[in-house]
Amino acid sequence: MALVGAAFVRGYSGFGFSALFIAFAALLTDPVPLIPVVFSCEIVMTAIQARGIRGHVDWRRVGALVVGAALTVPIAVWGIATVDTDTARLAISGAILVLGLILLTGWTVQARIGRAGHVAVGAVSGLCNGAGVGGLPVVAFLAAQPVAPATFRATMIVYLTALDLITLPLMYLAGLITFETVIGVALALPLLWLGLTVGSRRFLAASPTGFRRLAIGLLVTLAVLGLLRAAVTN
Repeated sequence: MALVGAAFVRGYSGFGFSALFIAFAALLTDPVPLIPVVFSCEIVMTAIQARGIRGHVDWRRVGALVVGAALTVPIAVWGIATVDTDTARLAISGAILVLGLILLTGWTVQARIGRAGHVAVGAVSGLCNGAGVGGLPVVAFLAAQPVAPATFRATMIVYLTALDLITLPLMYLAGLITFETVIGVALALPLLWLGLTVGSRRFLAASPTGFRRLAIGLLVTLAVLGLLRAAVTN
């Protein structure tokens, strides 16, 4: 059920799958071996959604974000094995929660943010990916700007996929991907399709205002889950 629910959220909002599923998995087992499975599932879901989102992607934003992430993802992958990820998640989730609560008041950034700003946010996102929450800084960044829901959703989907494609080869070199990873993805496919299909249909019926509120609410929820998980494990 956790997998279907996380896929539904991804189908509706374009983000949240990894953070939600890892948060639930941590209640039952060590989530680190599941991170490459989750990232692989993200790529599969993007392939399923590709036809419906490609016309809405802001490719300039994606490109700048990916450049930033590519600079810091190697550090994040190294940190998975050497740094206390729960402490990192505690700090990241706390900052995201504060920003999410500010966004719930209706605050937005009206000034145009250039390429350098997007590269910087991508770099932060790449670092956060070691704790499994690499998408949250970008969600907060886009939610603070007047971005159309379809563009928000499509851009997040493509960016997160690019982030996964950068991260997975490094995880393989670090010995974090095994044959069990492939089996896990194969077993997840039917549940991914179900949750993704229902979530995508729900998005088509959403209003711009409703989508923004739900996206920010989800951001806050994920931040709280991250805080709870880090607090419990510490």
